[in-house]
Amino acid sequence: MSCDEKNSPAYEKKPIRLLLTGGGTGGHLFPAVAVAQEFERQRPGTEMLFVGTRRKMDSGALATYGFSSESIVSYGLKGKRLGELIKAVAVLPLSYFQAVRVIKKFNPDMILGVGGYVTGPVVAAGRSCGIPTLIHEQNSVPGLANRKLGKIVNKVCLSLPGSEVYFPAGRTVHTGNPVRKNILDLFGGGGTENKPEKPTLLVLGGSQGARTLNKLVVDAFLAKEYKLSSKINLIHQTGEHDAVKVMELYDKNGIKAEVKPFFEKMDEVYAKADLLVSRAGATTLSEISVLGKPAILVPYPYAADNHQTKNGEYYEQGGGVLLYQEKDLSGVTLARCIDDLTCDHERLETMGAAMMKLSFPDAAERIVACCLEIIDT
Repeated sequence: MSCDEKNSPAYEKKPIRLLLTGGGTGGHLFPAVAVAQEFERQRPGTEMLFVGTRRKMDSGALATYGFSSESIVSYGLKGKRLGELIKAVAVLPLSYFQAVRVIKKFNPDMILGVGGYVTGPVVAAGRSCGIPTLIHEQNSVPGLANRKLGKIVNKVCLSLPGSEVYFPAGRTVHTGNPVRKNILDLFGGGGTENKPEKPTLLVLGGSQGARTLNKLVVDAFLAKEYKLSSKINLIHQTGEHDAVKVMELYDKNGIKAEVKPFFEKMDEVYAKADLLVSRAGATTLSEISVLGKPAILVPYPYAADNHQTKNGEYYEQGGGVLLYQEKDLSGVTLARCIDDLTCDHERLETMGAAMMKLSFPDAAERIVACCLEIIDT
C-alpha cells in the first residue's frame, strides 16, 4: 500500500476486524473493554470479537457493554495442584484448536491479548495463522501467559515501568493501563458536585472480593476509640461470598453503609469517594490514579509473584497511596490510618494530585495506535 493511500481519509476511517482475548477477572477484562471503546471511537464500524473463558465475569461484563464474545476451554497453570495442573496441560491442544477455529471463522486483522490464561492458546494460534498480534501487560510482574507470548508477538504494551525486563529488548512500549470511557469521563475533577459534608470511604476488594480485607474494614468501623461511622460515609464492595455477613455485622452494630457484592456502575461510586481502602490490582490502580483518588492499599498476599505489592510500590513511591501488608494490620491500626487521613483534607488533596501525575488517561489511544501500526506494517 502506498503512503498516499495510507494518508487518505478513506484509509484512516477504514474499519478493521479486531479479536481481543483475555479475562477471568475484571482486572484483565476491563482494559480490553477500554481499548474496544477507543477503537469504536476512532474507527466506527470496526468489528470486534472477545474470546475468553466461560466465567460469568467475562460473559456478564461483555454483555453489559454490548460486545460479541466466544469462549474456549482453558485452565490456568501457575500455582495449581498436581491434578489441576495435569488437567490444564492435557486440555491445551483442545484450547489451541478451538482458538484456531474461532480465528479462521472471524478472520481478524489483528489479535490483542490482555492477560489471563486464555490469552496463551488464542495468541499462539493467531501467530500460527499469520495474524499480527499484540499483548498488553497490566501488572508490574507479568503473568506466565504474557511472559511466554512476549517472545512471539509483534509488540508488548506495558502499564508500569520496570516490567520491560521480562520481555525481549526493543519490543515493548510504555502505554499505561487503559480505563473504561464511563470512568475516564470523570477525569479532571468530574463528579465533585453535591458532595456530602462527611468524607466518603470506598472499600474495594477486587471483582472477586477479599475476605480478610472485608474483616479488617468491619473491625476498623467497630473500633470504639475512633467512631468512624459517625465521621465517614462508607461504601463497601465485598464480593459475592461476604456480602450478607458484612451487611449483618454493620446492621447489628448500627453502622450505616452501602454494601454490595459488586458495583456495576463504578463511575458512580468513584465519583463519591474521597479515599479508598483497596487491594492493589492493576486496573483498580489505573482507574483511581486517573481520577486522582488517594488510597490505603492492602495487597493480596498470595498474588502470583507478589505482583500486587510491586504494583502498589510504584504508587507509594509517587506519593499517592499508603501501602500496608495484610499481616501488619489490625482493625484498630486500619481505623487509625483512615481517621488520620480523612481528618487531613490537605494531605488527601496532595495524595490525589500525586495519583493523577502517575496516570495515563490516554492509554487506550496509545494502545490503539500500536495496533494500527502493526496492522499497517
